[in-house]
Amino acid sequence: MVILTLPTILTLVRVAAVPALVAAWYSAAPWAGAACTALFLGASLTDWLDGYLARKLKAASAFGAFLDPVADKLMVATVMILLSTRPLPLGLMAGNTWVVPLLTCVVIGREITMSALREWAAALGPEAHSAVAVSWVGKWKTAAQMASLALLLAAHQGAAAAAGGAGVAVPPTLLRAAGAGGLPLLVVATVLTVWSLALYFAGLWRFF
Repeated sequence: MVILTLPTILTLVRVAAVPALVAAWYSAAPWAGAACTALFLGASLTDWLDGYLARKLKAASAFGAFLDPVADKLMVATVMILLSTRPLPLGLMAGNTWVVPLLTCVVIGREITMSALREWAAALGPEAHSAVAVSWVGKWKTAAQMASLALLLAAHQGAAAAAGGAGVAVPPTLLRAAGAGGLPLLVVATVLTVWSLALYFAGLWRFF
């Protein structure tokens, strides 16, 4: 069986982008802020592309199916933790810099719970395991997370540039729009995160 298919290689590239993004976040280079945003946008694109290619080329594999959600969760959790270390007082975050750290705890807590739930369901057998298959709510949750975090990263690097630090200059109007739109969208993503977990619990309730 071929493990390193083209879709799987793209997923591995997404995993490799995580430490690169962290390095860019803490870099003082003038391009660092833009690199963070670009790496995240590239990872978001490959998340769609590897799934599309797996279907189009009939190149799906068990390893790829395992690795794809791992790569998503690594990238999302890493970016949320980084944003929590430097909350940006823009838009709804002005005076509420505790919101992103709180949402980060909720999202990571959900993923830990979901991992345990899937492991338990797998031990119960095929019927229980099918109840924790990826749902449409989970897909919308991932899309909302990617969009909101891209906006917040863009706002962050734009604010750094405006303050004379590392980053590419962004028009103030766009900066305010990214900051104002990113947080509400992240709240929506977090609500979908909790909702999807509740749906999984509901599907497995008869096994408790």
